[in-house]
Amino acid sequence: MPRHFFIKHGPRAAAAALAVTALSSCQSVAPATTPISVASMENAPQVTRGLDAESLSTLLIAELAGLRGDYGRATDGYIQTAERYKSAKLAQRAALAARFMDDPDTLEATTQRWKQLAPNSEEPLYLLASLAIQRQDWLRALELRLAISNQGRDAQLLELVEIALEANANTSAMLAQMRQHLNDAANSHVDSELAMALLEAANGLQATAQQRLERLPAAAAEHPDAWRLRAAIALDTGAPQRAYDSARQGLKLQPEDLQLMMLQAQAEIRLGRTENAEATTDALLEKHGSTSGLRLLLASLYLQENQPDPAHRLLQPLLSNGTTPDSALLMLGGIAQNEDDVDSALLYYRKVPEGKNFLLSRSRAAFTLASHDRLIDGQRFLASERRAHPAFSAGLIGVEVNLLDRFGQSAQATNLLTDFLNQHPGNAELRHMLAIRAFRDGDLAMMEAQLRIALEQDPNDAVALNALGYTLADEQIPSRIDEAARLIERAYQLDPDNPAVLDSLGWVRFRQGDPQAALPLLEKAWQQMPDQEVASHLIEVLWTLGQQTHARQMLKLALERFAQRPAIDELLQRIPALSFPELSD
Repeated sequence: MPRHFFIKHGPRAAAAALAVTALSSCQSVAPATTPISVASMENAPQVTRGLDAESLSTLLIAELAGLRGDYGRATDGYIQTAERYKSAKLAQRAALAARFMDDPDTLEATTQRWKQLAPNSEEPLYLLASLAIQRQDWLRALELRLAISNQGRDAQLLELVEIALEANANTSAMLAQMRQHLNDAANSHVDSELAMALLEAANGLQATAQQRLERLPAAAAEHPDAWRLRAAIALDTGAPQRAYDSARQGLKLQPEDLQLMMLQAQAEIRLGRTENAEATTDALLEKHGSTSGLRLLLASLYLQENQPDPAHRLLQPLLSNGTTPDSALLMLGGIAQNEDDVDSALLYYRKVPEGKNFLLSRSRAAFTLASHDRLIDGQRFLASERRAHPAFSAGLIGVEVNLLDRFGQSAQATNLLTDFLNQHPGNAELRHMLAIRAFRDGDLAMMEAQLRIALEQDPNDAVALNALGYTLADEQIPSRIDEAARLIERAYQLDPDNPAVLDSLGWVRFRQGDPQAALPLLEKAWQQMPDQEVASHLIEVLWTLGQQTHARQMLKLALERFAQRPAIDELLQRIPALSFPELSD
């Protein structure tokens, strides 16, 4: 609509025009053309094709609500009229209005309705996939993107896998889903093959990924992403020359690609050509601007390759930029620490201001002192920091407890923690820490007592509810299993997306004798938090359900992934047939 319409006629006229414009695109809506007398309207059926007064009023209210920022009312108006006329365009407007609300459920519902009314459109699928990504429901996001791919559209599957990996997602289930898709598809797209190769590489199947990339059609040679993946996998498999050659091929297609240039620099470092790598990173700074973010990224690359001098040179200019990023100070402190330059390390760490990296920096400073036979100096440093930063005193106590534990002073650590809690009994985080220490020491009565205190102070303490419930469930005390379930269910109500709570809820269901109910909870927990304890629970439930093949596949993955795996080892002692198929065949 021309902008001058709004200026000339005002907001109400503009809203009416917008409403009519929206309806004019609906096939089921046609303007009334036959004059109707007032008398004949008394017994007339409800209008279902024309722009009746009720619909026009609803749309006007929706448009005006949107102009005022009342997106909830706007969404309701659009979706009501969309339902009346089965209009995909109006459902789309409802979804677009819902995007401005802080209500994912409403956005999901309106977008689902848009999808039903426009089954051949990829737009609602993209929006639903974005919602799934926000919830970190990676399987659902992949399912939706694959639906777009099945329509022959660009599904951006490689991008989705990269986002999932950046979020540290467990991608083993995504790998299985992609494999099934490629097996079923008549023709696979380059994007699908690249996404599959990345999933294979992320799950330790670098050789398979490399073979997949080599089988790509000739047209894939024009895709910079294909060369980027080849270079990254070559680096993972210890082939720096192949990585360098692949990065160079990609740069011919996309000369200023940041990732390709970084892969080239990394390959040059591993080939012993550090000067060439620095020339490449200097070119990166020149082409993309010498921003602090790029300098930090390049410095981390050099540190990853054990090249502290180039990293130091990249970080030094950031010290004179007024506000030095925390990451730069932490990296510079780490470089000095590794060079046994204690004073410089302390200088950098103490420059980190109060904020999200404050405790990390003070922990590193204290550990630097203690690792040079200066444990008492480390404690004095932390005491000084508590006086200077009272808002972080509890966190600094936690740092000192970890320091004392690390250097063999656990009794002193427990006394420090207990003394602080006697003075500050309401600190839930440190009380949780004391309870964990009691559990570690085998004092379950003390652990339960501390968690009970935490729950008296805050009945909605989800951490305490989950910890106490899981302990009761894991101890297999028949008389307390129902109490364990109630505690964990309450934690789940308070924090339903917490993978630790999902694991506990799945485990207590198993302890209650319902492995079928436990399975989806543990699968979701594993997807979000792939640790060895969750793996042990999932393997045992699969085994109990008779899914021996799947259980052994999970066991193989866990044995490969976790160097320290006490829960897995304990499981194998109880169920030796897991390792010996002939015992169960």
